[in-house]
Amino acid sequence: MSFIWPQMLWLLAALVPLSWVAMRWARRGSRSAWPGLKTPGGAPIAARRWVSKLPIVLALAAGVLWCLAAARPASVITLPSPHETVILAIDASGSMRANDIAPNRLAAAQTAARAFIAQQPRSTRIGIVGFAGTASLVQPPTDRREDILQAIERLQPQRGTAIGSAIVVSLAAIFPGAGIDLNSVTRQQASGSLPGSREARRDAARGAGGSASAAQSGETPAVEPGSFDSAVIVLMTDGQSTAGPDPVAAAKLAAGRGVRVYTVGIGTAKGEVMRSDGWSMRVSLDEAVLKTVADLTRGEYFQAASAGELERIYRSLNSRFVTEKKEMEIGALLSVAATCLALVAAALAMMRSGRII
Repeated sequence: MSFIWPQMLWLLAALVPLSWVAMRWARRGSRSAWPGLKTPGGAPIAARRWVSKLPIVLALAAGVLWCLAAARPASVITLPSPHETVILAIDASGSMRANDIAPNRLAAAQTAARAFIAQQPRSTRIGIVGFAGTASLVQPPTDRREDILQAIERLQPQRGTAIGSAIVVSLAAIFPGAGIDLNSVTRQQASGSLPGSREARRDAARGAGGSASAAQSGETPAVEPGSFDSAVIVLMTDGQSTAGPDPVAAAKLAAGRGVRVYTVGIGTAKGEVMRSDGWSMRVSLDEAVLKTVADLTRGEYFQAASAGELERIYRSLNSRFVTEKKEMEIGALLSVAATCLALVAAALAMMRSGRII
């Protein structure tokens, strides 16, 4: 447990003199309490003496809880996930045919994705984005599991790898009415207005002036990265981006809307040599970009060099999406408990002496 306002814990020091006064009052009141119940020697019965002090003890306990509540205690608790939409962006580039992950990278990715989908709550809507040289929304977010599984089976290897396009198309699926368009984003990057470009970084360095111009242009104001709890993006790729918008700039778009992007790298950093029809090509994993995308959006990066690791990653993601740990204030609970104790103490005092004090 932690406290947001720990300085308020000094209120507990005030309970020391109050406790002394309260105990003095209890001893004075015990002489007249329960007058008809005495031992043959005339001393009050021990049980009754304990009962006479019970209201004071409960009142002090209530005071301690109120002081703790004033310090705004917070505790990490496990809650059902608020994610209503999960977008799976799956790389379908030609390098996904590499068989260093049996039977090949794409087939292993499809198998892991199917297992992940089966473990998601029925209320979670899942969308599928396939990307190679460009990206497309293969299946809009839906809770119909059979449609989602069919969309995954339709993925076929193509040329190119457009990681930035996959992020932009995923964002458009999450915010269908926000006007996010891949073509417009590509034009913005070419003109230097997309976050992450040289001109955008120059405007950001200007400080308030750049913010004011963004507000006048009607752009969506940026929010805290990772603050949008209703949707997440899981991006899986095995290569380097060769087409479309810059992945880092696209990640900044996602971060500006609070959407987390979890990146999964398939294969190894040293890469795999693919041979087909007399030509060979080394395909390697761009871990640096994937880690940057995850860091910018407050997501996580995972690396899978085998089918088993890929399945374990999806199980780990599932545990994050079905339930998640959050730090929440529990001061209200302590206040309620303190109020209940105070009411019980008042009731016992009324029964004992006909008055609260």
